[in-house]
Amino acid sequence: MSKNLSAIKKNKIASRNRLRNKIYKSSIKTWTKKYLLSLDVINESNIDSSMNNLSIVYQKIDKAVKRGILHKNKGARKKSALVKAMKAKLMLNK
Repeated sequence: MSKNLSAIKKNKIASRNRLRNKIYKSSIKTWTKKYLLSLDVINESNIDSSMNNLSIVYQKIDKAVKRGILHKNKGARKKSALVKAMKAKLMLNK
C-alpha cells in the first residue's frame, strides 16, 4: 500500500473508473446477447423487436466509444458484426 497521497488518490480514481467502465461493457454484452437471441426467432412479426434491440446496442456502443471506454475501431467492428449476423439470418430465412 502506498503512503504517497497522490498515489492513493490515483488508485481510488482508477478503481472508480474501472467499475464505471465495467458497467458500460456489461450492458453492451447483455444487449448484444438479447439482440442475437431475438435473431434466432426472427420472422415477419418480430423483426421490429430485433431492429429495436439493434438500435439499443448501437446506442450503447456509441456511448462507450464517446466516453473512451471502447476504441472507435472496436466499436465499428462490433456494429459491423451485428449487422453481418442479421444479414446472415435473413439470408437463411429466405
